[in-house]
Amino acid sequence: MRPTRDNYRYLTSAPVERVVLTMAVPTIVSMLVTALYSLADTYFVSRLNTQSTAAVGIVFSVMSMVQAVGFFFGHGSGNYMSRQLGARHRDKALTMSAVGLVCSFVSGVAVALGVHAFLSPLSAALGSTATIQPYTEEYLGLLLWGAPLLTSSLTLNNQMRLQGNAGYALVGILTGAVLNLLLDPLFIFALGLGLRGAALATVLSQAVSCVLLWYMSGRGGGLRPRLGQFRPSWQLAREICNGGTPSLLRQGLSGLSVMALNVAASQFGDGAIAGMSVVSRVCWMVFAAVVGLGQGFQPLCGFCYGAGLYDRVKAGFFFSVRLGTYFLLACSLVGVIFAPGLIRLFRDEASVVSVGAAALRWQMLTFVLLPTIGLTNMFLQTIGRPVSANLAAAARSGLFFIPLVFVLPSLFGLTGLVACQAASDVCSFVVCALLARRALVKMGPGVADSGCHST
Repeated sequence: MRPTRDNYRYLTSAPVERVVLTMAVPTIVSMLVTALYSLADTYFVSRLNTQSTAAVGIVFSVMSMVQAVGFFFGHGSGNYMSRQLGARHRDKALTMSAVGLVCSFVSGVAVALGVHAFLSPLSAALGSTATIQPYTEEYLGLLLWGAPLLTSSLTLNNQMRLQGNAGYALVGILTGAVLNLLLDPLFIFALGLGLRGAALATVLSQAVSCVLLWYMSGRGGGLRPRLGQFRPSWQLAREICNGGTPSLLRQGLSGLSVMALNVAASQFGDGAIAGMSVVSRVCWMVFAAVVGLGQGFQPLCGFCYGAGLYDRVKAGFFFSVRLGTYFLLACSLVGVIFAPGLIRLFRDEASVVSVGAAALRWQMLTFVLLPTIGLTNMFLQTIGRPVSANLAAAARSGLFFIPLVFVLPSLFGLTGLVACQAASDVCSFVVCALLARRALVKMGPGVADSGCHST
């Protein structure tokens, strides 16, 4: 039997590049697998009709809000646990694990009930046209039953990852995603359930994933949350808010930005909504790899910041930004060259391909800026700088994108619509680069530089 790795020693003394890559590989796979949940639904549902494809894109904004709840409690509790484990306070981390999970599940139930109560008006407000709305209500109504499972899974996954046990977390995530890929065609086509089948496949997969994640959370020396450890306090609530609010803003504003995008696209027809929906999925699938890289950096950041090893934090940050930039540069070239073909994989319809290809090419122009934006947010969040982290989190999807998505289309029509995200990325990059520089300069060299370098 393989001996359990000492995560504290490994994260605070092993070569930085090796630590980041070791932590990042399973988190990258985990993020890509998570993205497959929605991408698989988009791919199979696109075989039905344009309205179903558009409905999946519209519902994505709501599910992003649900995911924001899971990330809020997962990152809020996990970042605190990471710093406490780095400071050798295991008992405090154990209590936080239970508080984070219980609060996440209860919040997921509350969100599901609240959205169900306003399903029809919400579907219309999200940008559903008269022809799309019945599909939106059907798909969203069923997906919401899995909301508490989704929030709990994301909380468990991030707690495990921030303890340095991303490999074990991957087992639960991967199992759910593979099951979803198998059940989608079975339910949608073989059983003739159509759009309802896609929703049922996702909910069932989330249930299996949640159970496995809870079981795997105790492996590798990790902390498994239990009800008996649930001891909430104002201090823990404050820690969750400080560590989780940037994730809530980042993911929540991402959902709001998709809502705003769908509303803005609705004036150009169902094809425009469907095309922008496909682009959102494709871009998120690629960017998920960089998010996974950043999440691989966070355990090293949290442990080393808690231990006062600031040089290791800086080295890990710059290594992650460089690697992510090189990766997205390569992806951008592919996206620009093969944009129409990538959109046709999902929906081979002239209006969908025309809008989608244009939007994808605009996004690829600024893709190389995203590692700096994303890594800065995660870095500030992990070291406990809530104000700066919240500003970095709000920049891309909220502070700049939401105003631009209403202003640019009114000035430049469809061209303004497809260029909104690229314009927002340029503005966000400037803000995040300044925030990162300020935090890195203030941090100083740390109490020790032993093992701070990869060589």
